[in-house]
Amino acid sequence: MKYIDMENWPRKNHFHFFSELDYPHFNLCANVDITHFLPYIKERNIPFFRGFLYAAVKTANDIKEFRYRIREGRVVEHELVHPSFTIMTTEDVFSFCHVSYTPDMDHFIRDVTEKIEKSKDQVVLEDEPGRDDYLFITSIPWVTFTSVTHPIHMNPTDSVPRIAWGKFFEENGKWKIPVSIQAHHAVVDGAHVGEYFIKLQEFLDHPQN
Repeated sequence: MKYIDMENWPRKNHFHFFSELDYPHFNLCANVDITHFLPYIKERNIPFFRGFLYAAVKTANDIKEFRYRIREGRVVEHELVHPSFTIMTTEDVFSFCHVSYTPDMDHFIRDVTEKIEKSKDQVVLEDEPGRDDYLFITSIPWVTFTSVTHPIHMNPTDSVPRIAWGKFFEENGKWKIPVSIQAHHAVVDGAHVGEYFIKLQEFLDHPQN
């Protein structure tokens, strides 16, 4: 983790401009193609949620703006950010589940599987105090949505990106899924979210690479 040199940061003016807004988050939702990804995870017996979770988190870690966080008017860059995602418990309510990200897909899937099994019988709605190296992630597999809005803290500043995906569907012989990205505009622009979708699609097209 390192602090950004705010005075020499090209985004300094943008940071101050968007930081003063009452609601500085923005959201972009688009469909991505999972036609090649589906048979890949099926052959490896990877449940869809866990496989797509890896794709979503890997992509975020590959873009530095998704690793920026705001702390008391300054910006830090984390080396890695980790998923805090929702799971359904045996009581039919959701719980937060935290896993450390590792670039090794098999290792990550094993850790996620183990953590889900340990967490499915308990409800946790809190993150570790003082940590902001998270990605808040949720799946809404019942709906092929076209937009999503997430709750955020207004004070102190909440700069953790939100990533969500919905129910996948078939269109013209292709399988697609809606993906939503919500981020704090003081540290993330539309160009960075566009880069996220491009990199995510590249991985989904060639998950074996």
